[in-house]
Amino acid sequence: MEIIEGIEGDYIETKKHNLFFDIKGLLHPDDRKICFLRFYPHPEGDRIKSGMRFRKIYNINERYSILREKFPNYLFYSKELDLELQGVKNDEIKHIYTPRHFFKILKEKVTMNNNEKISKELCDFFITKGEISENSIGISGSTMVGLNKDDSDIDIIVYGTKTSLKFQERLKKILFESKNCRTYTLEEFRHHYNWRVGGSDISFEDFMISEKRKLHQGKFHRIDFFIRYIKNPEDWKGNFYDYRYKNYGRLKIKAIITDSKDSIFTPCSYKIKCLRLLDSQLISNKIDVKDIYEINSFRGRFCEHAKEGETILVEGKLEQVNFQDKEEYLRILLTDQINDKMIILK
Repeated sequence: MEIIEGIEGDYIETKKHNLFFDIKGLLHPDDRKICFLRFYPHPEGDRIKSGMRFRKIYNINERYSILREKFPNYLFYSKELDLELQGVKNDEIKHIYTPRHFFKILKEKVTMNNNEKISKELCDFFITKGEISENSIGISGSTMVGLNKDDSDIDIIVYGTKTSLKFQERLKKILFESKNCRTYTLEEFRHHYNWRVGGSDISFEDFMISEKRKLHQGKFHRIDFFIRYIKNPEDWKGNFYDYRYKNYGRLKIKAIITDSKDSIFTPCSYKIKCLRLLDSQLISNKIDVKDIYEINSFRGRFCEHAKEGETILVEGKLEQVNFQDKEEYLRILLTDQINDKMIILK
């Protein structure tokens, strides 16, 4: 399967300022890549590359703040997405790091640090036990760009629509039978809870309903791993300019999941039927919540979150989606760490 450079899971290093961005999504403007600041030079940074100290940024709002203060040229407004975004123009890209290429490098590398070694071992383990090809898997994250710490998470990318779906099914057996590759313990889930939804009003009980059954995350030799699945390019519907989005504000609804087959992928997607409007701060009073067609998110925390037939409470940004001026519908986009949520109702 041919995978182009510059998609979800890839990283960008800039020509100026020594910045590292992680690319988001599969569809991008012609002149730049939509990506978010991940590492930047800082005298007190705890990561070192080529003799320079770097700091890793986790919070999305902090990423915007740093760019706005220090590097505003990496911010732009997209009229297609009706949103201020972060991005790097094509002529400002020094290098694009890709997970599959990095995995190939590790296969030929003689001397590796501990994180590289464990990451390669996990890929080899998944290739053998998950019955996927070497070209369908890669290693992303801080390890790929040489800015990892010894205990850094292992970020795995699996490519291909059918490959991903089959591998996800095999994971059930892999996680059940393996001693070194497993799901989280209760105590680890508590730590995971603070990391995933800390600061929000989501209870640990509600968090666990979804989290305890997710297969794309866990521990390998005591190191956290996270798997992202990427569809085949022929399954990426349209191109960047085929879509136009309009922000209608925020709302909270009760809905039922009608289709969750795309919930494992990044971006993840759920088809829904709205049952009831619970709260809203919408800019228009002409919105019919019955026209809300789906939930989308580029955030891994919402992958594999709910199943077909389940009733959920969902809160996020409401957008109107126009595709090629032929198809129009409403969706809820989940992006905010604290305010956005999807909770399964009992």
